Amino acid sequence: MRSAYQIIRRPVITEKGLGIKETQNTLVFQVAPKATKTEIREAVQTIFKVKVESVRTANYPGKERRRGKFTGYRPDWKKAYVRLKSGEKMPEYAQNL
Repeated sequence: MRSAYQIIRRPVITEKGLGIKETQNTLVFQVAPKATKTEIREAVQTIFKVKVESVRTANYPGKERRRGKFTGYRPDWKKAYVRLKSGEKMPEYAQNL
């Protein structure tokens, strides 16, 4: 069994992610590629001490990147949209932006 900190890698702090956080009561995280929705739900509930309503996930393939004549690929990654139940306090992980 993986720990909650192995499942939740980092928050995705983008303009779209912060907009969804404010309007739809939803948090956006980069998660482990093999993490299930149930594992993500339990990890967010233990780390942030909040109740989760739903979890949506999206898989992103790695892009090809070049450095001069050498090519390589970025790793594949997974994004999770975690909606909190109404009345739950939003964790402030992006306060000073």
